Amino acid sequence: MTFAEIEYQDKTEIPRNQVINLYSECGWSSGQKPEKLLLALANSHTVISAWHQNLLIGLGNTISDGALVVYYSHLLILPAYQKRGIGREIMKRLQSRYINFHQQILLSIDHAVPFYEKLGFQDSQGVTPMWIYDGNDIDVAKKHD
Repeated sequence: MTFAEIEYQDKTEIPRNQVINLYSECGWSSGQKPEKLLLALANSHTVISAWHQNLLIGLGNTISDGALVVYYSHLLILPAYQKRGIGREIMKRLQSRYINFHQQILLSIDHAVPFYEKLGFQDSQGVTPMWIYDGNDIDVAKKHD
């Protein structure tokens, strides 16, 4: 597979079975809530998806107020396609839309921090990320270390 064989799309409507497959293969708990997941993607500010031979292999999305703040909520690549620059390309396409925003925010699993640092993200010194979370992705993420 070459980089040229990957097609990137910018649309929020993606076939249900492809979305569920991607999230399930990546071990994300949101894949266990397909209706909510599809609604969340449909209501995203931006969704960039990566395709190889009609297979959804990656996806990144944002939530934003459209002016000051953007939150990069999901970035996932099928395990067989990881470490090939697909996630980096999705993030670059997303970031290009929000380059002049006051705040660009994301939460990163510990082992992915170096990836995001290469894209310009840094630890938010003096700010503590906080959440109320209804999922088990953290346990899944530890299994992939």
